[in-house]
Amino acid sequence: MSSTGVHTSSASILTDFKEITKVRLAVSVVFSSIAGYFLGADNIDFVIVFLLAIGGYFMVGASNAYNQIIERNLDALMDRTKNRPIPDGRMSVSTAFIIASVFTLSGLIVLYVINPKTAMFGAISIFIYVSVYTPLKTKTPLSVFVGAIPGAIPFMLGWVAATGDFSIEPGTLFMIQFFWQFPHFWAIGWWLYDDYKKGGFFMLPTGKRDRGTAIQIILYSVWTILVSLIPVFGVTGKLFLTPVAGAVILLLGLGMLYYAVKLYKEKTAQAAKKLMFASVSYITLLQIVYVLDKFIRQWI
Repeated sequence: MSSTGVHTSSASILTDFKEITKVRLAVSVVFSSIAGYFLGADNIDFVIVFLLAIGGYFMVGASNAYNQIIERNLDALMDRTKNRPIPDGRMSVSTAFIIASVFTLSGLIVLYVINPKTAMFGAISIFIYVSVYTPLKTKTPLSVFVGAIPGAIPFMLGWVAATGDFSIEPGTLFMIQFFWQFPHFWAIGWWLYDDYKKGGFFMLPTGKRDRGTAIQIILYSVWTILVSLIPVFGVTGKLFLTPVAGAVILLLGLGMLYYAVKLYKEKTAQAAKKLMFASVSYITLLQIVYVLDKFIRQWI
C-alpha cells in the first residue's frame, strides 16, 4: 500500500513539474531553435544542438513557471487552467519560484556556453514574456504584439547559436515567426474566448469575436505567407529558398489562409480551433521544408 502511494506521489510530482514548465510547448520551441541552428550551421555540432535543446527548455520552463505564479489567481477562474499545480494547491508559490529561478540561471549558463549572444536573446525573451507580456494580457489586446516578440525568438535563436551573429538571416527567421503569432494566437483567443473572459484576458484585436478580428486574422495570415517567401528572391544573405521549396511554402500558406477565410465566413469557435491547428501545422512544416531545402541543395 505504501509502495503504491509513493509511486502515485512520484507520478503526480513529475506531472506537476511537466505542467508548471509546459513541456509540450517547450518541445515546439526547442524544435524551432534546432531548425534555426541547422539553417545557420555550416557544420552540425551535436553538442551545440544538445545544449540548445537543454537551454531552450530551461528558458521556456522558467518563463512559464513565472507566468503561472503571476497569474495563479486568474488561472483559478478559468476551466482550462484551474487544475494547474498552483491554483489547485498541489504546488506552493515558493516551490514554483525555486523551479523558475533555477531554470533561469541554468538556461542562461547553458546558452552562454554556446555563445554570449544566444544567452542575451534568451534573457530578453524571458524578460519580455514575464515582465511585459504577462501583465499586459489583462490590460490590452496589444499584449499579443508584445508576446509575439519572445514567441518569435526561438527560430532565430538557433541561427545565432550556430553563427554567434545577428544579421539579416536570423532577422528574417524572426519576422516569419513574429507574423505567424497573430493568426495563431488570435485563433486560440477566439476558440477559448469565453474561458479567457472569465480570467479577464484581452486576446482579440477588437476585443470581440467579430468581423474586424476575422479580417485582421486574414491579413496577418497573408503577411506571414509573404514574409515566409522572401528568401526565394535571394535578398536574405545565406538564408535562401529554392523556387520549388517556395512553391511548397506557398501551398502550405494557402492551406492556413483557407481556414482563416473559413473563420471569417463562419465566425465559430470550431472554425477558430481548426485554424489554430492549421497554423501549428504551417510553422512546423515550414521549418522542415526550410531545413530540407538547404540540405538537398548541398547534396545535389
